[in-house]
Amino acid sequence: MPLWKPLASLPPVASDGTLKAAVLVPLYEDGDDLRLVLTRRPDDMRTHAGDVVFPGGMIDPGDEGPVGTALREAWEEVGIPPDHVEILGGLEPVTTRSAEMWIAPVVARIRRPSELRPEPGEVAAIIEPTIAQLLDDDAWVTRDWHGRTMWFHEFPEGILWGATALMVRRLLEFFR
Repeated sequence: MPLWKPLASLPPVASDGTLKAAVLVPLYEDGDDLRLVLTRRPDDMRTHAGDVVFPGGMIDPGDEGPVGTALREAWEEVGIPPDHVEILGGLEPVTTRSAEMWIAPVVARIRRPSELRPEPGEVAAIIEPTIAQLLDDDAWVTRDWHGRTMWFHEFPEGILWGATALMVRRLLEFFR
């Protein structure tokens, strides 16, 4: 349980009416560290092609808010069963390139299935870095992107940047 202690102070998941999407920020124990589950979108996607992201998507009317969306999308995109997920709280909502697209990050402890199942139409690769790897500041760079300073972290499978990088950086603050 000590691995999870830094996340005990997570705030509740945001749920106001401005949210358009939600993502699951799935963490699981791997020995003496925690791992995060990220995906890389296929290069032929209509939006955010090739981006490294968390499993997630648009909030549907039938979802039970952002948590319901995050659970549904994680199941559809990588095969994390909802009954393998314990919601721990949320991170501050972020926006993407479109200032109207507010996303609720839903942080969860998961019981990782023996095999994650990428949905080929939405997931080109699954990336599972450790929190220790992500805490290495030498692995991160900042760059200017259209007048905004953005964080970037390169994996062999793709580059983490933008809204998802901001979510990861905010998550890492709980471990510093």
